[in-house]
Amino acid sequence: MSATLSIAAIASIEPAGIVEPMERGDDSALMQRYARGDLAAFTQLYERHKGSLYRYLLRLTKRREVSDDLFQEVWSRVIASRARYQPLAKFSTFLFSIAHNCFIDFCRRSASAPTARAEELDAHEHALLDSEHRGPERLAQSEQTAERLRAALARLPEEQREVFLLHEEGALSLEEIAALTGVGMETAKSRMRYALAKLRESLATERDAAQPAASLAGAPVQTR
Repeated sequence: MSATLSIAAIASIEPAGIVEPMERGDDSALMQRYARGDLAAFTQLYERHKGSLYRYLLRLTKRREVSDDLFQEVWSRVIASRARYQPLAKFSTFLFSIAHNCFIDFCRRSASAPTARAEELDAHEHALLDSEHRGPERLAQSEQTAERLRAALARLPEEQREVFLLHEEGALSLEEIAALTGVGMETAKSRMRYALAKLRESLATERDAAQPAASLAGAPVQTR
């Protein structure tokens, strides 16, 4: 499954039968090469995962300055752990485990969950739009869709949002998410199911509310 979110993609996900995404098979090999001093291997890993990692952090914190700091902290920890790295799991699992721990540490340091307005999202969010070669009308529709998705994600309870983002952005399986977040498999599956249901409901409600307005906007003006 691509990290790119869309209403159609959300609508098509079934929690009980999620097909787990596969990562590029040489990610772990690249990390091992980097541990041996191959800086180009690290550059490849960074380029592959920087977008999904940043989106994950940004959607959790909803604050660009916090996301920027955590983003740097995650990669610093990856660098610091290179000599100890063992390919016991997918590299994405390793990376997002570090990201999850960095976020938990931040919450503990700040003694409160981070809050901010959803419109503070960084330009990285435009990766969701896939707007290349689109005309102005389709681009505007994509912007509206992305905004609806951002708002719907922001309204999810934190534990549901994190399960959803770990699966969508981190390409983690429900079993991996359960182990990472310290909950049972059924709890992780339940959180995913509730997240999907709430996203679908929220997006459907906003879409239905927008349709009458669009109809009025296109209606002919009566003149006397």
